[in-house]
Amino acid sequence: MNNQFTKKILLEYEKIRDFEEKALEKRIKEVYEKIPKIQELDEEIGKIGILISKTILKNPTDYEIALEEIHKKVENLKQEKAILLTENNVPMHYLEMNYKCTRCKDTGFTKENKKCNCFKQKLINKAYSMSNMDHSLDQENFQTFNIELFSDKPFENENLTPKEKMQENLSICEGFVFNFDKKNNENLLFYGTTGLGKTFLCNCIAKALLDKGKIVVYQTAFRILEILEEYKFNKKRSKDTELSYQLLFDSDLLIIDDLGTEFTNSFTNIEIFNIINSRLIQNKKIIISTNLSPLEIANTYSDRVFSRIFGSFTSLDFYGKDLRWEK
Repeated sequence: MNNQFTKKILLEYEKIRDFEEKALEKRIKEVYEKIPKIQELDEEIGKIGILISKTILKNPTDYEIALEEIHKKVENLKQEKAILLTENNVPMHYLEMNYKCTRCKDTGFTKENKKCNCFKQKLINKAYSMSNMDHSLDQENFQTFNIELFSDKPFENENLTPKEKMQENLSICEGFVFNFDKKNNENLLFYGTTGLGKTFLCNCIAKALLDKGKIVVYQTAFRILEILEEYKFNKKRSKDTELSYQLLFDSDLLIIDDLGTEFTNSFTNIEIFNIINSRLIQNKKIIISTNLSPLEIANTYSDRVFSRIFGSFTSLDFYGKDLRWEK
């Protein structure tokens, strides 16, 4: 999936360069018509470039003195050109390429053939645009996570307080991000009732990975079934539907929220299994968030789905008081 985005970004760079090159040609033509002497100077400077090559070929062991004279001549021509431009109120940069990024000159790569920061930012922007999460991540991320919201008093028959449990869950989530590129096939299952921080932690992970340029897709289980039905049963499906379907399988991380709220039947069981199984085989990471207990998941989904989830996911239990009411 990143390869697709890379190709699109490189094409964007190419279009930017083509546009700017044509704009520069237009400006040069304009100046040449206004100040013909500038064209003469540019042509003379161009000829000197050829002269330099000839000088080196004729005197491969002793060309420094000759080159020094040539360079002086070039500088004199450039000074004459600069004076003419100034006298005619034409700024020097008017006859230069307007690069949006001067570091890579709108190629996406530095002189060391490394991805430029502007290229990395474009990848991140593409990832955000695909995620369906960009609206909430400024408020919900690891930097804004407040562990003090959780109670440090015992809760029912649990061994850990809600605060201690959330600290444990938080550590696992941070480790998930840190080890994301390792082929450890780690996936996460968040389960517990509403208002306990499951979605917030999903957003924390998504934000951290999106900022690294990973392709993260967040979809509710209900929306995933809508995408599947549209893709499989609508012959006139849109390009957006095709991309949404592809991202369910190819994104670096798929977050399935509210598993269990969708209408379940044999079709949904087969399709949910297909997505989970395909991603596990490709070592593509998954996070599932659900209000269902493990027993309810077992009673709702087929044995194959249940086996895949509880055999390949690290389960994180969420409990305590509903924080939405606490706020």
